[in-house]
Amino acid sequence: MIITDTHTHLYSEAFDEDRNEMIDRAITQGVSRFFIPAIDSGYTEAMLQLEEDYPNNMFLMMGLHPTHVKDNYKEELKHVEDMLAKRHFYAVGEIGIDLYWDTSTLGIQQEAFKHQIKLAKQYKLPIVIHCREAFDEIFEVLEAEKSDDLFGIFHCFTGTLEQAHQAISYNMKLGIGGVVTFKNGKIDTFLSQIDIKHLVLETDAPYLAPVPYRGKRNESTYVIKVLEKLADIYDVSLEEIAAITTQNSKDVFKV
Repeated sequence: MIITDTHTHLYSEAFDEDRNEMIDRAITQGVSRFFIPAIDSGYTEAMLQLEEDYPNNMFLMMGLHPTHVKDNYKEELKHVEDMLAKRHFYAVGEIGIDLYWDTSTLGIQQEAFKHQIKLAKQYKLPIVIHCREAFDEIFEVLEAEKSDDLFGIFHCFTGTLEQAHQAISYNMKLGIGGVVTFKNGKIDTFLSQIDIKHLVLETDAPYLAPVPYRGKRNESTYVIKVLEKLADIYDVSLEEIAAITTQNSKDVFKV
């Protein structure tokens, strides 16, 4: 059984004490495909090192995270451009809009988001969207940019059924992680109304650990808890969920 974690920050400082052991633990459990989103230029070297250490398992993205869109965002976007020109990445991400931490940067977040969507189209890559308290703002940009060559993943989807259908209408898969196991997560109440062909698995490790690890450090092994929850929701086997969601990830990332 091949399981894919489509969104995991394995370079995070949270793993500095036991990174290799944690990754090996996941691989032993069948989680063998890890897609690594970028945050900003400060993490690029650590991402490249992960790929060097696990060349058959790590698939890197390049992008500027919306919470890291600061005064120097044009320099950071130049770094994204330079890296995309230099070598292959599997997506432009994670990009988007986050109004939870800082609403004052909305204008430059929108500018950075649009710019990186254009880069994704230029390189024929998927985008991986970060959205926090910004569904309307994200959808406004996606509506303006929608086209056959706009596609990707709506990472950590926590919206309504209506918002799920809207995201899917823009050629986005829904990234389903630990939130689906939360009692107040809500998405578990309607996911069965969405065809599983639109879903991919993720952890967002070290964040958003699923039950029973909620509140603790998340790790890629725990994507199995998400897998188990989806198997319950859709009333199909773990193997079938793993196979379908891994194929969905291959459809997006082309690997």
